Amino acid sequence: MYACVGLWNTFFLIIFSIFDVSRIMKWSTRSTEEIFSLFISIAFIVDAGRDMYKNFNHNYFSHACMEEGSTPSVEFPLWIANSTINETAGEVSLTQPCKRENSLLFLLLMCGTVWLAVSLYNFNKTPYLQASKREILADYALPVAVISMSFLGSFVFRDVATDQFRYSDNHPLTRAPVEELPWTASIAALGMGFALSLLFFMDQNISAAMVNNPCNKLKKGPAYHLDLFVVGVVNGFLSLYGLPWMHGVLPHSPLHVRSLADVEERVEQGHVYEIIVKVRETRVTGIISHILIGLSIFLLPYPMAYIPTAVLDGLFLYMAITSLNGNQMFERITLLFMEQAAYPPNHYIRRCPQRKIHIFTMCQVFQLAIMCFFGFSPWSYVKMVFPVIIFLLLPFRHKVVPCLVDGKYLEALDGEHQ
Repeated sequence: MYACVGLWNTFFLIIFSIFDVSRIMKWSTRSTEEIFSLFISIAFIVDAGRDMYKNFNHNYFSHACMEEGSTPSVEFPLWIANSTINETAGEVSLTQPCKRENSLLFLLLMCGTVWLAVSLYNFNKTPYLQASKREILADYALPVAVISMSFLGSFVFRDVATDQFRYSDNHPLTRAPVEELPWTASIAALGMGFALSLLFFMDQNISAAMVNNPCNKLKKGPAYHLDLFVVGVVNGFLSLYGLPWMHGVLPHSPLHVRSLADVEERVEQGHVYEIIVKVRETRVTGIISHILIGLSIFLLPYPMAYIPTAVLDGLFLYMAITSLNGNQMFERITLLFMEQAAYPPNHYIRRCPQRKIHIFTMCQVFQLAIMCFFGFSPWSYVKMVFPVIIFLLLPFRHKVVPCLVDGKYLEALDGEHQ
């Protein structure tokens, strides 16, 4: 069924690319891209928060820990801990032992990964060391943080049990027998494949649009239709063998561009902001990084098993935080809690009344809230509508928002330029 849904997704993506459906993305403005980017950041935060909640609920707030006046319980194997032993004196129930140190270490590793990675990421803004060394530390902030915190969790605190990187080695690389699927299931897979293709279409094109934003000053022209075609073909192969689907995603794609860019800091009326001067446009980094991703299979089970789950959650939080750089929607949200005298001298602040800025921001927040409701809904059938909700961002921006904000102000708030 998974393979059939993926093949229908491939079919629709190829149809989209052949008939140049990506042309409708001309209606996708900076506002839509910012909303989607902020949603991805929230998704990373939600995933990390769920893991932390699950860990604390299982360990810190377990029944053994919450029992007042209980003596420290002895740790038993899991199959014994979940069983009930009948004795002559009565029935004795053995529960999971109290492991509050596990949750505290989880929190330490997750927050430590975020703190170390963000500190190194911003190290080039400090006066320490030489400029070239500061830039190297900033470029390798994430791997340094992951390796350091993994060593801390797996070796320094090795006496504390932690959730480690998990993988399955029983996945045979065999073709899925799609032909054995009943025709009724194939029809159902068609509907899900079409919804999935809408999600891929919007994800891929919004990611590509953010990469090709004029602010990045790229020279080579975009190839939206060709990119979509390649994504469809690759995912068709992955579907046949039950492998995960892939496409250009946020925030990885814009962060890749930024890692290849020369950035300068400018100061205006006491406010510091960054601009991209030049981007080293190359396909080599993308090819090499994906080759290394493929070679990482040889790092299983070790040393990959030494990476605690908390460190991976810290990695997600780091990507969520760093992707906020340059997101004007996030900047405008902070203006809601800032006095007007402290506003930065951005171009839209100079050209738009404060009230219109806040109205436009609240329109974006409303759209983001709708996306979060459908994207994080606990009901599967509601989540299936999510691709349609993303697509509806386009008509909402061009039909509803202009009724609340004048066109001349929209040009400043939602234009291509900085």
